[in-house]
Amino acid sequence: MYLAKLTGALLLGVTRLLTGAQARWWGCPPKAEQRIYFANHQSHIDLVMIWAALPGELRSITRPIAARDYWANSPFKRWITTEVFNAIYVERGGTPAPAEDGAAPPDPMAPLQPLIEALKSGDSIIIFPEGTRGHTGVPQKFKSGLYTLAQMFPEVVLVPAWIDNVQRVMPKGEVVPVPILCSVTFGAPIRIEPGEERRAFLDRAREAVIALRDV
Repeated sequence: MYLAKLTGALLLGVTRLLTGAQARWWGCPPKAEQRIYFANHQSHIDLVMIWAALPGELRSITRPIAARDYWANSPFKRWITTEVFNAIYVERGGTPAPAEDGAAPPDPMAPLQPLIEALKSGDSIIIFPEGTRGHTGVPQKFKSGLYTLAQMFPEVVLVPAWIDNVQRVMPKGEVVPVPILCSVTFGAPIRIEPGEERRAFLDRAREAVIALRDV
């Protein structure tokens, strides 16, 4: 536990030194209530950036998602994500393989189960609804997970966030970070409107994230 706290403090200091990790609470204040933060996804270190931007009292109750194939592919990264970030591992792709003949059909909720359990336990979570990193500067279409979670947990506050410049800190394929000033802008909460269809909500959630780019 002590080592995890020491490593977390060191990582927080390094992240803020490299990026500034500026938090801009434009649409809502930092508040210790259960939230789903949903953000654009440009780099593997988005997880680190948004974690570092949160105040300490929110970091302790907020769990980011982490792609298992990247963040658990070495003992060190697995320890960091488990002990320091208290991350939730997810499988990239998110769609179960088709069932073989005679087998039970795949459970479409299976990829979301770790997030559902975290929310049931009262944690806040950080998710990237694109499901994979984008490279155009504009988020790709959001996948359905955010809509499903919002339906299942209507009392949880949905907060959009825009992570700016982090893709320049560690571009795809690079292993050495470059010091670049970065920020995370948190917007006004949204919710599913009565009778709102899945795609309409997901498009509106995506637009709420994009709108923070120029704030």
